[in-house]
Amino acid sequence: MEIGIQVYVRGSDEAVQVYQQAFGVALGYHVRHSDGTFLHAELERDGKSFLAVSEADNDIGEELRKLCTPERYPPMNFGITLPDAEAVHQAFAVLSQGGVVLMPVTRLPWSDCCANVVDRFGVFWYVSVPNHRPEDDELTLH
Repeated sequence: MEIGIQVYVRGSDEAVQVYQQAFGVALGYHVRHSDGTFLHAELERDGKSFLAVSEADNDIGEELRKLCTPERYPPMNFGITLPDAEAVHQAFAVLSQGGVVLMPVTRLPWSDCCANVVDRFGVFWYVSVPNHRPEDDELTLH
């Protein structure tokens, strides 16, 4: 079974460019509205589906972004495992521009390099290097 991930954002044309820069993905199959925004845009990495982006009919993403703080997280995020710390830092730098940093790049018991950010389109991202199971003595955060 596979799950398809799609985001609806205002400024889908800009979002596609941001996600291409953040994650090194390519624009695949796509259909544009007459104003240049996307009815549907598939982003791919290594020939596999990564994310679909469509133009939203409302500004709910902007409203969500305004509500987010490091103490107040949205109910769902997109967890993206990247190959190394450099890729995490790249994605975080791009996604945090105009966004809300919920957790800067840091180390957690299950990831040596990860971060949480709500981008300027209102999409909540958790970017990390491959996770691992913490040792029993690592389970308590201080």
